[in-house]
Amino acid sequence: MSAAEHWQAVAELTAPGQDYEIVEQTVRGGLVCRVFKNAPGSLLDLLTASEPWGDLIYLRYRGEEYSFNEVRSRTAKIARFLRERLNVGRGDRVAVCMRNYPEWVVSFFAPISFGAVSVAFNGWWSGEEIEYGLKDCGAKALLIDEERLQRIEGRLPDLGVPAVAVRTPRTPTERIAIFDEVIAAADESALPAIESDPDDDAMMLYTSGSTGHPKGAISTHRNVLHALLSWELEGRVASKLANITPPVEPTEAQYRLLVSIPFFHVTASHVCLLGGLRAGRRLTLMHKWDVEEALDTIEREKITHFTSVPTITGDLIRAAREQGRPLPSLLGIGGGGAHRPARQVLETVEVLQNALPGTGWGMTETNAIGTLIRNQNYLRHPNSSGRCSAVLDMRFVGTDGNDVPRGEPGEVWIRGTSVIRGYWNKPEATAKAFENGWLKTGDIAYIDEDDFVFFVDRIKDIVIRGGENISCGAVEDALYKCAGVAEAVAVGIPDERLGEDLAAVVVPEPGVELSAAELQEELRKHLAGFEVPSRIYFREEPLPRIASGKFAKRKIRAELTSA
Repeated sequence: MSAAEHWQAVAELTAPGQDYEIVEQTVRGGLVCRVFKNAPGSLLDLLTASEPWGDLIYLRYRGEEYSFNEVRSRTAKIARFLRERLNVGRGDRVAVCMRNYPEWVVSFFAPISFGAVSVAFNGWWSGEEIEYGLKDCGAKALLIDEERLQRIEGRLPDLGVPAVAVRTPRTPTERIAIFDEVIAAADESALPAIESDPDDDAMMLYTSGSTGHPKGAISTHRNVLHALLSWELEGRVASKLANITPPVEPTEAQYRLLVSIPFFHVTASHVCLLGGLRAGRRLTLMHKWDVEEALDTIEREKITHFTSVPTITGDLIRAAREQGRPLPSLLGIGGGGAHRPARQVLETVEVLQNALPGTGWGMTETNAIGTLIRNQNYLRHPNSSGRCSAVLDMRFVGTDGNDVPRGEPGEVWIRGTSVIRGYWNKPEATAKAFENGWLKTGDIAYIDEDDFVFFVDRIKDIVIRGGENISCGAVEDALYKCAGVAEAVAVGIPDERLGEDLAAVVVPEPGVELSAAELQEELRKHLAGFEVPSRIYFREEPLPRIASGKFAKRKIRAELTSA
């Protein structure tokens, strides 16, 4: 499909009177953006719009099933508890920190349903990091599972944050309520009827930055909803150009998604959870990633779509090939979180009977959209991340601040309706990231003559390990907390399965002997498990530096990868 055909289809589907009509509108911050005229007003509208689907299953988890009706009812009960018992009001932040349990979904929607802000914490965080998040966002309440509660409970009294515990054997205390007991004790409640503005804050996700602590990326209802509608529009474009009419969801066909990645990532929260709710899809939640369980689940439940990071989709395709299981129910294999190797793209159609691949590029800061590519286009351009969304603009900027010619790499700058309004309580970080409405992504890419975008590098000192963003600066800060460490750097090194793995190079203090195992154990006190370097190298001489005095990371990385 040529660029001309693609943009002509977009123009026809977004013309006046069409479902996806696009108009220009001034949004929060005074920016003039392209918006979908018929977009819902708030994320609450997604819940209320699911009423006609009633008893259709929305969530499955280890034999448990929850219909759309049940999710709405449980959401209303938790929302009432937050408002009436914990005094959470409009604009207040409520933190959610747990595994992908069905309770995560209810906990996420409950604050949003009455105008509060849901803050999704990284479930891998240590107690120290959870404490930072609670203080940073000013959480009025915390919904948390037992595993993560054990990491933070000793700090809760001093923090003064009441908690609602999920999947726990505990009895309630003055500061900790029990989720199941709240549900059981509540009278039947309806979702609150609230007036909200599309530009009100709706949710916050934490993203690892190149310097120190993670930053809270704050999104409005409009930001999030326009990501969902952008994907829908691209699906309509693909169907129009292929001259096919997909079934009406969920009345003619209820697609079934297998969710393998945490909801605190935009790929899962937006593509799977919110997109699934809007379309009436069934989500099967995995306790944790296990490729054998995934294969069995896909076959048993006739899963139709699977979207995950390249590490996991690669595991699935590899195991399916080795075991001769073509998974005929699968119609699509989506990607996100990191670049997918071209070989994996092509193997999708070689191994799986009916599935076609798709992917895109996006960030937490763009609510997961930016570019999108799927089906035959992706097979023809397996190294591309696709064409730009219809509600976004992209620039490719050189080091001189000017746009580079087409075909030459530059830093991607992006603006438009899905881009966050900024970082929570971090005006300096927001000012640094934005310029005249443009978000400077730190990613390097080029655009070809047919408007396909190809990402080639990153400016930011971030390692993407199996789809998880790791701040090298935060890892280095933790290394320096360890006794006996004189100098330390953290760098990403290539890994066939993970895409990148995390390595550290450490210079011990004179006369001190350190071991990798001891350092890794100490680091787990300060970092999430995925942030702990899997490889630690020691050297006696000082680390090499560049003229500015900074460590010569490029040289260090090259030495590690050539060893």
